[in-house]
This record gives sequence, C-alpha cells and structure tokens, in this order.
Amino acid sequence: MSRVLIASITQLCAADHRDNPAAIAAWTANKSAEGVGQMLDDPALTMLVAERDNAVVAVGAVSGDAVMLNYVDPAHRGTGVSRALLAAMEAALRVRGVTRATLKSTATARDFYRSQGWVEGEPAACGRFIDATTMHKLLG
Repeated sequence: MSRVLIASITQLCAADHRDNPAAIAAWTANKSAEGVGQMLDDPALTMLVAERDNAVVAVGAVSGDAVMLNYVDPAHRGTGVSRALLAAMEAALRVRGVTRATLKSTATARDFYRSQGWVEGEPAACGRFIDATTMHKLLG
C-alpha cells in the first residue's frame, strides 16, 4: 500500500507538487509502511485496496462522509482500477447512510472525479502541501 501511495504521488501528481522536493516529502511523510499501519489502526478510517495478479494496484479510504484517499499505481492508471475503487468507496459510504459524500481533489484528479459525477464545491483551497478543491456527490 505504501509503495502505491508514494509512487502515485511522486509520479502522477506533478501538477500538484510541481516537483518540489519539500512538498513531495511533506505529502508522502505519512505514506510510509509505518504511516499506513497507523491508518489501518485508525477505527474512523476504512481502507480499501484494488488488486491485480495478487498485487495492490490502488489504495482508497473513507471516513465519516468523505473519501480520504484514492491513489493508483502509475502502471495501472487509465485501466479502470480507480473507477472501480471509487465505486466501492461510494458503496461503503452508502451502507453507512451517507447521502452526500465529500472529498478534496488534487488538480491531477479533478477531471477524473468530474467524469464520475462529482461536482466542485468551494474554490481551490490551500491544503497542507498542495492546493485542493472541495467536491461532493449525491449518493442517493
């Protein structure tokens, strides 16, 4: 899981971190194996993975009414893995009774989320390491 998170950030999100080493280091600091272990131990966070050929190729997480993580292995980008993982996260939120889900999108992922029915909310807001746009989706 750590490998996928770090590879996705470093290789796919250049539009967000602009190849700034400090931004990359800050963004990936909690994506180490230890950091992922802490995420898995967090009872408020539900982690999901997508696998192909017995290897993790995408990592996602939900908490409360929000999608918190959605990262794909660069080698599997554009293959439908992220779409399937997002659908599974939306289903997990529906099971919890969530009817309006939220997330903070990177510039890299914004068009993907739009294509999956997510709508931009607030204008770009400064995140911890990058700018993010709040988005929402009615889950009906």
